Amino acid sequence: MSSRSSGGPSLPRPVTPPGIAPLENHLPKSKISFGVVCSSNINRSMEAHLVLGNAGLRVESYGSGTQVRLPGKTAMEPKIFKFGTPYEHMFHNLALDDAEYFSRNGVLQLCRRGAAVKRAPNRWQDTPTDVIQSHAVVIAFEERIYDAVIEDLQIREPTEDFKPIHVICLDTKDNPQEAALQGQVALDLCWRLEHAADEIDERAAEIIDEFQQERIHVTPIRILYQVCYL
Repeated sequence: MSSRSSGGPSLPRPVTPPGIAPLENHLPKSKISFGVVCSSNINRSMEAHLVLGNAGLRVESYGSGTQVRLPGKTAMEPKIFKFGTPYEHMFHNLALDDAEYFSRNGVLQLCRRGAAVKRAPNRWQDTPTDVIQSHAVVIAFEERIYDAVIEDLQIREPTEDFKPIHVICLDTKDNPQEAALQGQVALDLCWRLEHAADEIDERAAEIIDEFQQERIHVTPIRILYQVCYL
């Protein structure tokens, strides 16, 4: 799914395993829309955006922080960009600074992947309510981000439709390896929710509970879940 910003991705989209879709869901577009949120919309949410999108699900990604923060040469000197800064611009800025270093620490690869999927990182809190309301399911990849999403939904002016939004937390360490693992976990859960699209409001809690019980035997995972209305 391309960004809402003008100018689409300029790089080839990375290939990922498409995931096994329920037979009923071999559709051009999924029935429900998913939002995925991390802090800076460059690692965890972008991995999920790529994986879910490549599997045929409708998805948009966001960051909940105040700025896009990338690892710098020291912990005290992160590379900071404003939301809306094109991933391609970040790539060239970092490459000009020290291409060898930022390639070695993986940040250039994150920027390149972002540019291949959409134009620029989007901030959740700055996204119009009608766009937020279009998502039936929102997955946050850290508890503090989950809390920020819920807080934002609670302070927005309710719409006339007043629709439920299922907010889920899949806590994930902010590194590319964990993001790749949890991207596949998110895909598995999202396919189950998509399969129950017509009954998602009634069945979401049951599906999430069953999913957690199954996953705990593979990789321990604690899922947080809350229904918000907007």
